[in-house]
Amino acid sequence: MKKIICKVTYDTEASELIAKKTFGEFGDPKGYEEDLFKTQDGKLFLYGIGGAESPYAEETIKRMSAAKADEWQKA
Repeated sequence: MKKIICKVTYDTEASELIAKKTFGEFGDPKGYEEDLFKTQDGKLFLYGIGGAESPYAEETIKRMSAAKADEWQKA
């Protein structure tokens, strides 16, 4: 997925996958997956996708600070 936020392009295909978390089972309408990525210039973002009843009913990309990314990884 590719998304432009504040004139910065975030692209899952062109970025490095740092970490991945899965919540629920495949096919679970409340289940979802979050992937933390790092762009070539060091910007961090979270890619989310999930079932119809999940926080990611639609594919989403969210920018993340280094502090938030650290917090996300520890949770």
